[in-house]
Amino acid sequence: MNQDKMHLINKIFNNETIRTIWDKEEEKYFISVVDVVSVISESKDGRKYWNKLKQRLKDEGNEMVTNCHQLKLKANDGKYRMTDVCDIKGMFRIIESIPSKNAEPVKLWLAKLGSERIDEVFDPSIAAQRTIDLYRTKGYDEKWITKRMQSIQDRKELTDVWKENGITENKEFTILTNEIYKTLSGMTTKEYKDYKGLRKESLRDNMDNIEVSLTDISEEVTKRLAKKTKPKGLEENLKVAHAGGQVAKNTRDEIENLLGESIVTNQNKLNYQYIDENKKIKDSIYS
Repeated sequence: MNQDKMHLINKIFNNETIRTIWDKEEEKYFISVVDVVSVISESKDGRKYWNKLKQRLKDEGNEMVTNCHQLKLKANDGKYRMTDVCDIKGMFRIIESIPSKNAEPVKLWLAKLGSERIDEVFDPSIAAQRTIDLYRTKGYDEKWITKRMQSIQDRKELTDVWKENGITENKEFTILTNEIYKTLSGMTTKEYKDYKGLRKESLRDNMDNIEVSLTDISEEVTKRLAKKTKPKGLEENLKVAHAGGQVAKNTRDEIENLLGESIVTNQNKLNYQYIDENKKIKDSIYS
């Protein structure tokens, strides 16, 4: 399979991310086996569970294992690693090998996933509406959702301009984005997420209205300046990204002087937090 002709997507099942790839030529999904196996088996180590199951299926002569492919998928640490994937039909056969109460809900989800994607090919607005509905179920208000949908398009336009100016590597996009955030907030994207207590969640999804607006301003200024000056390569684009972030930083300073407080906060949008299980165990021992 040629991964250049595929589109990487993330799908959500019961709040669990399942990495998926849409093959534009074959017009079908390929799905991370370990992600689905983790959901169904409820194993703490889905990868180890899948490795054992895969070996058992091989020993039994099950041809399904040979129909699995490997593609580079983004892991939790942000790095891309070769990962077993298979199409929806193959995933059904793997699920049948796992005794679990979660099997049927996942099967229904996979069946719906296949039909939804075909519908979206003919009517892309269906995908946009599903995104809006997902934000609604998470508790976001209509005004915020409208701004967020626009910011997604604006971000795409910015990355397109960067590509025109010679930016091709994922790490270069990350460096430029970090320059914008660092200038605006004093933190890289990862530092900003850590500050808000986030893990896999989107940083922008957990900003309040002013934070989102300032981020939008910094990226819009960067995009327009890059279009006008046409910087080439990473070094020149970094200067433009810094300039875009600085405009938003100046605006931030004015707002904070008026309010008398920082508008870059450690609050996330839906006010949830992770529990440090190691600390929890340690505290219980000494309490």
